[in-house]
Amino acid sequence: MKLSTIPLAVRTTCPYCGVGCGVTAMAQPDGSLAIAGDTEHEANRGRLCVKGAALGETLGLDGRLLQPALRERGQLRDASWDEALDRVAAGFARAIAQHGPDSVALYVSGQMLTEDYYVANKLMKGYIGSANIDTNSRLCMSSSVAGHKRAFGEDIVPGCYEDFELADMVVLTGSNTAWCHPTLFQRLVRARELRPQMKIVVIDPRRTATVELADMHLPIKPGSDAWLFNGLLCHLARQGRADRDFIAAHTEGLDEALAAAHDTCGDLQAVARACRVDPALLLAFYDAFAATTKVVTAYSQGINQSSSGTDKVNSIINCHLLTGRIGKPGMGPFSLTGQPNAMGGREVGGLANMLAAHMELEDPAQRAAVQTFWNAPRIAQRPGLKAVDLFRAVEEGRIKALWIIATNPVVSLPDADQARRALAKCDLVVVSDIVAGTDTNAYADVLLPALGWGEKDGTVTNSERRISRQRSFLPAPGAARADWQVLCDVARRMGFGGFDYQSVHEIFDEHARLSAWRNEGATARMFRLDGLAGMSRRDYDELEPIQWPVTRGKDGKPRGAARLFGDGRFARPSGRARLVPVLPRGPANLPGDDYPLALNTGRVRDQWHTMTRTGKSPRLAGHVPEPFIDMHPQDALLYGVREGELARVTSCWGAMVARVAHGGGIARGSLFVPIHWSGQTAAHARVGAVVNPAVDPLSGEPEFKHTPVRVEPFGVAWHGFILSRRALALERAANWTRIEGASAHRYELAGRQPVALAPGWARELLEAVDEDADWLEYEDQGAGLYRAAHLVDGRIEACLFVSRLPALQSRAWLAALFGQERLSAQDRADLLAGCGRAGASDTGPTVCSCFGVGRATICKAISEHKLVDVAGVTACVKAGGNCGSCVPEIRQLLADVALAAK
Repeated sequence: MKLSTIPLAVRTTCPYCGVGCGVTAMAQPDGSLAIAGDTEHEANRGRLCVKGAALGETLGLDGRLLQPALRERGQLRDASWDEALDRVAAGFARAIAQHGPDSVALYVSGQMLTEDYYVANKLMKGYIGSANIDTNSRLCMSSSVAGHKRAFGEDIVPGCYEDFELADMVVLTGSNTAWCHPTLFQRLVRARELRPQMKIVVIDPRRTATVELADMHLPIKPGSDAWLFNGLLCHLARQGRADRDFIAAHTEGLDEALAAAHDTCGDLQAVARACRVDPALLLAFYDAFAATTKVVTAYSQGINQSSSGTDKVNSIINCHLLTGRIGKPGMGPFSLTGQPNAMGGREVGGLANMLAAHMELEDPAQRAAVQTFWNAPRIAQRPGLKAVDLFRAVEEGRIKALWIIATNPVVSLPDADQARRALAKCDLVVVSDIVAGTDTNAYADVLLPALGWGEKDGTVTNSERRISRQRSFLPAPGAARADWQVLCDVARRMGFGGFDYQSVHEIFDEHARLSAWRNEGATARMFRLDGLAGMSRRDYDELEPIQWPVTRGKDGKPRGAARLFGDGRFARPSGRARLVPVLPRGPANLPGDDYPLALNTGRVRDQWHTMTRTGKSPRLAGHVPEPFIDMHPQDALLYGVREGELARVTSCWGAMVARVAHGGGIARGSLFVPIHWSGQTAAHARVGAVVNPAVDPLSGEPEFKHTPVRVEPFGVAWHGFILSRRALALERAANWTRIEGASAHRYELAGRQPVALAPGWARELLEAVDEDADWLEYEDQGAGLYRAAHLVDGRIEACLFVSRLPALQSRAWLAALFGQERLSAQDRADLLAGCGRAGASDTGPTVCSCFGVGRATICKAISEHKLVDVAGVTACVKAGGNCGSCVPEIRQLLADVALAAK
């Protein structure tokens, strides 16, 4: 891609997690793009994690959807925008006319910008008149939303990132912060280095990378969080830590909350049994929390993604309200958002049970206020369908037309095969995406090319309520358009006024003005952006990151707020916060005899969602190249599966296949599988197909962290891998995973036919149809070994290595051959022998993606140079010297090498 039209430097925002890091995109003399952290952005102060640093590697147009397409008689064909938009508008209008407004729906995403989200919500709720618009944020943060509203009266994160640095204790619960929010975690680590007395506590069933830097780890039983925090509430009350003045003046519900906690968790020994934690360790945590005034309790998906997630959130908030530790520097509950604009979507009513500007869909006066402001012909009268129920309604035929924007539900939803069935039955499926080939797009009747990161313009809001500009620095490729423009085009075709925006600036201004509309008196909402209303286009373009609520100071300039509730005023009608009674309950569908294990799902360090972006970067692929099933070695022995071999995980909803691993951080009775692999990147690794679709009754958030499953061997006759310059079709393989490489595509595969392969099978697999090309081949049927290489004009095009055993040759030295124009005689001999020449050592799996440093390299350096700390490793091999995401792994390697030397 030519980037010569890019300005010298553009300040924008990272499109990954909810930390909301500032990014600078800079054109280079050779036309490439350099990505750096924005030193002036308060969220990251110049630092980026490895995913953010690799953004420049993900901007190529390979695989991009660049033209509208229509499906006719089962086949997609290119279409004009007019033809595609006419099809969408007519399909939605027909469904509404025949079946009513609730027969259509939008399913959107925390990847959208606030302005896109605003238009989508306005169209559905104010003009179509249905609240059937929900978002994939339902799957990650909706329990926090429900918990905030019950406690505070409004969806508000009260603190800011600075509080992590000011706290004397930071409790990280249900959050692998080191991997999922790396730059924030590095801020925390640096603060602890400056103040060694600061304590970090991690509450997590797994021993994650975050635990490696913790002072205390509570490996609780999965799903027992509410017992733990109810027990803490009781302990704080018994120890006299309640802030009586704060409680009397600013809260209500204490007696009920304490009674519920005492009924279930009043005895420490009982809590320890429920949580499966050593009572002494539990008491040590309780005592430390009680003795420390400045405590931040940060939580993420491990709390939210549960059928009782809302109660878990409130059990945390209760402890902070009891002690008055909220709204002040260095203290408070803190929801760590998963997606870059999950909060921006909540601000504009992107969830099916909300209205824009934090107004309530079930409040007649607020419905009327929004309808009047929008001058809308109608307004949704009741909450719409939440994500899981929405797709059930599609399968049942109640939803006739569905528009999916910037998300991949056939991979990411629980019981994902149900989503597949639903889309197959739907009369009209519209998908707006930047990628042509996704699991969801296979069911689209209309495909609409969207703008991607680098091309979109607007705003996002991060976890600390900080609004930042996402600025475009690349031209729109092909026929791609902004989501807000496409939504407006469809709205106008359906005969709706109110969608004549000419720019995102106009949309943002309307959003800001709505936030202040009828927002006064005793029922005033805390979310407001009136300090940003009326900005000129230039002011909007130059908007600096700012935290809402935003008012105007005496100098007329916008003024944000780092913290809320410091004055003791909350957003409930009484002005008081509510302590919510919590009765702990276990996960839905507890494991039984047929499904004796509990499946947990989550992220790995260097990948994002379904890898449509991060999957393009070879250096990000090196850290965890394949999907895996992490389980305890004793469980593996019990169920007959082996480390390094393939196994199938099955629930009553579906199944998936991956390689067994012993990460050393998981208790017996549990499995962990990452979420990232789709049908585009692996044959059978969509873990969403396995996941429990039970949901929290209040938030609608699914039980991603606890699915009853069984595990069994996935028997194969051989294992192998391919390196190829071309993408290959691998229908013959029983299992495969595709991995992006710098010079070649890599495939890990396995088959069920014997190793004694049929003649020509390898040529067909490698698509080596040129009879004049060189074909190198080696076979040892007795040992079950086979190797082949396809060369053209002396240059390697593809190679295949097969063995009965999963342990195969290093891929690293073979990948290096693809960087050569011609292979030498020695290279050819090495290929047939299956080993690189002396000195071509295997560096091992990637640990430091920033500098491409492998595990073997680090371990060798530690051993040879007698290294004892991360600083020494960094000085020797650079690992750990950039983003810091790999520091926990380096610390573990230091410990492993030291133990091995004893």
